[in-house]
Amino acid sequence: MKKILLTLLAGALVGAMAAQAKLPAPAPKTDAEKAAAAEKDAATKAKEAGELAKAQDKAVANYKRNHAAMGKK
Repeated sequence: MKKILLTLLAGALVGAMAAQAKLPAPAPKTDAEKAAAAEKDAATKAKEAGELAKAQDKAVANYKRNHAAMGKK
């Protein structure tokens, strides 16, 4: 019983020490990586803007269709 308890305690201690370890700093990005990331971000923004405009157009069309069906101006 003491052996099992000692083993569990040792495992917990090793786990606690591993949890406190620090990761190495990431390598700095090169200019090419920065440019690729900026291009990807710009493409994502353009796609999201297009999707937003499409959703807004759909909402306006739905509003106009339902508003006219209710007999309101």
